Amino acid sequence: MTGFGRSSSELDGENVVVELSAVNHRFLDCSVRMPYVWAILEPVVKETVRKRLARGRINVSVSRKRGETSSRQTVFFDRAVAQQYIAASKEIVQMQGSMGSLSIDALAQLEGVFYHEEPEEDLAKIETAVVAALEGALDQLDSMRTTEGNALAEELAHRVGLMREALATIELRLPDLNALYEQRLRDRIQELAADAALTEERIAIEIAIMADKGDVTEEVVRLKTHFDHFLELLSSDEPAGRQLNFLTQELQREINTLGSKVRDSDVIKEVLRLKSELERIREQVQNVE
Repeated sequence: MTGFGRSSSELDGENVVVELSAVNHRFLDCSVRMPYVWAILEPVVKETVRKRLARGRINVSVSRKRGETSSRQTVFFDRAVAQQYIAASKEIVQMQGSMGSLSIDALAQLEGVFYHEEPEEDLAKIETAVVAALEGALDQLDSMRTTEGNALAEELAHRVGLMREALATIELRLPDLNALYEQRLRDRIQELAADAALTEERIAIEIAIMADKGDVTEEVVRLKTHFDHFLELLSSDEPAGRQLNFLTQELQREINTLGSKVRDSDVIKEVLRLKSELERIREQVQNVE
């Protein structure tokens, strides 16, 4: 499911800012962008995300915002190097006999006069700040995903309800089909009995095969059970996306078997309706955590 979260925490007068974005994905795929000097904390960030999320492509951005009260110095001036440049420039001026001098602008651009250096920091303190901001961002993300998830659960439950209606229509048709099937079975038994070459055992086998081919009681019962289980998973507080995905495969199997056993236009129409709704469910289930 999709969502966004943003939160920050304080670190020595600065702000650690974490932004999260999530899009649909079958598995959990987490990518992290953060300052190079904090890269060692990437496994901690990913583990924190893994504990809260089960599916989705998650993009995590960690940055630091220096505030007005920050006392961290990262740009330094090397006096000794600057004096060497000045002394060298004076020698050149004397050699040329000119009145020129090394300007401040030119001096500032020379290598080594100014340099950037990140001072050593307390890694444990940084980790605490990063995780605190990350947890806050995850809370926001969870809130958005929960809202989306509730709407998605309602939609899926509605589709299951439509499948129940289609199955109920098939069940109403079954008594008439059973009567027709029974007559066909009687006719077939008479044909088999008239064949003197067939033994009683062979006749019994033929009858059993015919009975199994036309009976869809097991498929109907299993479909109802799967519907109930599907709704139970939707109402669960635990991640159920993979289970729902597996359950759609089981539903597909039972529907296909039912359709292959019953050769009736009215039933086939409802079987197609079942398949249509299941396909819509299958597409949405990919987005469920």
